[in-house]
Amino acid sequence: MNHNPLLQSLIEQNKVSDPDSARGRLLREAARLFRDKGYERTTVRDLAAAVGIQSGSLFHHFRTKEEILKAVMVETIQLNTAMMRAAVDAAPDMHGKLKALVLAELESVNGQTGEAMAVLVYEWRSLSSAAQEEVLVLRDIYEQLWMDVLCGLQEEGALQADPFIVRRMLTGALSWTITWYRPQGPMGLGGLADQVMLMLGLSRNGKSS
Repeated sequence: MNHNPLLQSLIEQNKVSDPDSARGRLLREAARLFRDKGYERTTVRDLAAAVGIQSGSLFHHFRTKEEILKAVMVETIQLNTAMMRAAVDAAPDMHGKLKALVLAELESVNGQTGEAMAVLVYEWRSLSSAAQEEVLVLRDIYEQLWMDVLCGLQEEGALQADPFIVRRMLTGALSWTITWYRPQGPMGLGGLADQVMLMLGLSRNGKSS
């Protein structure tokens, strides 16, 4: 199956699994099960059954269940970081870059990586300390994209609040949309991103950006 150029590049760099491969299907089902049942309550048998293989076959791809959990988190961060960087690079100015980040995070939370994003938040403590350190390095890269743009807006005088606080508030608000946003409703994610910009006082000419 053909993938978009960005995803194909990440697959070729071994940063994410091909979603159509056995490993990719396993990670997708693992994200769903870890979100729905919780990591601790999800068994190796559950994971194997979800992709239609024998339990022992899982260990052709991963040595332990924790390795599966870490892979779900690592690949999700790497995919979303790449998508966000591309969106930021394509935006013409700091205002556009922030809106691009907001929209990209909304899409990651409410789109195809939503289950994995939820696992990243709620199953963090299930990782060993060593695995947490690996994931934190990637998370810091992801967060620095946000801080660079927010600090840039502050330097321009467009953002009055502390960039760190703004990011922390946005993290919670955008993540929480998974509980109430309805894709079939009257407002698309682009419109929702406009509303976030309005809340931050960053709309242009008093209108949606």
